[in-house]
Amino acid sequence: MGFTEAVRTVLTQKYVTFSGRASRSEYWWFQLFSWGIGVALWILSLLLTPNSASSTSNPFSIIGGLISLAFILPQIALQVRRFHDRNISGWWYLGLIVAWIIPFAIFISLIAIFVIDVLPGTQGPNKFGADPLRPEVRAEVFA
Repeated sequence: MGFTEAVRTVLTQKYVTFSGRASRSEYWWFQLFSWGIGVALWILSLLLTPNSASSTSNPFSIIGGLISLAFILPQIALQVRRFHDRNISGWWYLGLIVAWIIPFAIFISLIAIFVIDVLPGTQGPNKFGADPLRPEVRAEVFA
C-alpha cells in the first residue's frame, strides 16, 4: 500500500472503522501524513506569530486544532485495526491508554504500543479478518 492509497483508505473508506485489520504500511504512511500536516501547520503558525502571546488567534493554530480534532477518531480506529493485525484485541489499546494515569506506566505503555506497531501482522486470516496484504490466502488446512 502506497502513501496516497493509505491516506485515502483511512480518511474516506475506514474513517471510524474499528473492525478489520490495518497493515504496517497503511499505519505508518498515515502517521507520516498526519505528522507532516501537523509540523507544516506548526511552522506556518510560528512564522506568522513571532510572539507567543497571540498564538491562539493565529488562523493556522485554529486550523491545526480543527485538523487535530478531525484526526482523533481515525487515529484511534487505525491503531485498533493495527492491534487487530497482530491478533490483539483493541481493548488492550484502551487498557494501555488508561495505564497512563499511573506514574511511569506511560513509558511502558508507549513502548508496548510502539512495539506492536512495528511488528509484522499475523500471516493469513486471524479472528479479526483476512490478511490485509494477502486477502486471497485462506486458513484452510486440508485444502
